[in-house]
Amino acid sequence: MTDTNPAPSPAPSFDYAKWEAERAREAELNAQVLSQNKAALFDVLAATGIATVTVVFDGYGDSGQVENIEAKTSDDKVVDLPSAEIEIALVEWGVDQPLPVRLGVRDAIERLAYAFLSNTHCGWENNDGAYGEFVFDVSDRTISLDYNERFTSSENHGHEW
Repeated sequence: MTDTNPAPSPAPSFDYAKWEAERAREAELNAQVLSQNKAALFDVLAATGIATVTVVFDGYGDSGQVENIEAKTSDDKVVDLPSAEIEIALVEWGVDQPLPVRLGVRDAIERLAYAFLSNTHCGWENNDGAYGEFVFDVSDRTISLDYNERFTSSENHGHEW
């Protein structure tokens, strides 16, 4: 009698060391392109009189997005972002070199915000998620992140008398 049942397949395993190496490489590439990306963006914003850009994000349940992008002048007046395109370098998972792309200013800001979140708080959109905001300060040429992580807590008490 011939056995027609194939041998069971081995359970797939996750290569954590390989994943960590990929994350480290992604972080290294992001650090390499940060100064040129900031310079390209801040040059365009400064030329149009924008003093700050605030990016609000929110994520949970394995989904997250930028909720709002607001630009202001030095006298706190809300203004539109410039319609110009800029070239920035994006880092894609598993790709060895940053990819130069031309994007509108709004799209570039959004892509940079996602890259910063991925680099500093990978998984920010998972489970209970996180929310917060970036402030792009044009005169200081800095980007700051106010990050709030959500979590579910449980406290158990057991008693026996």
